[in-house]
Amino acid sequence: MNKGLVFLVMLVMLTAMAVVMLRHQSRLLFVEYQSLQTERDSLNIEWDKLLLEEGAWSEHRRVEALARDRLHMATPVAYRVVIVNKQRGAAP
Repeated sequence: MNKGLVFLVMLVMLTAMAVVMLRHQSRLLFVEYQSLQTERDSLNIEWDKLLLEEGAWSEHRRVEALARDRLHMATPVAYRVVIVNKQRGAAP
């Protein structure tokens, strides 16, 4: 056989092996990509649930009820309220 032909056959074989290896690596990376997308979606769902829960726990009625029940707080009567005006030029 001609040395050039042997060289070309070897080059084709190496190229074919490289294509197979790269195709396999591409499939593995795609599987990892899909699993990361699934994880992202589940984390987004969990985040939305946490935001809803935060909204429920910080609702004004609930905070006011806890302040009255646990801390025995009450709205002051009008004559006990003092309004303080900030003077101009005073430090904050």
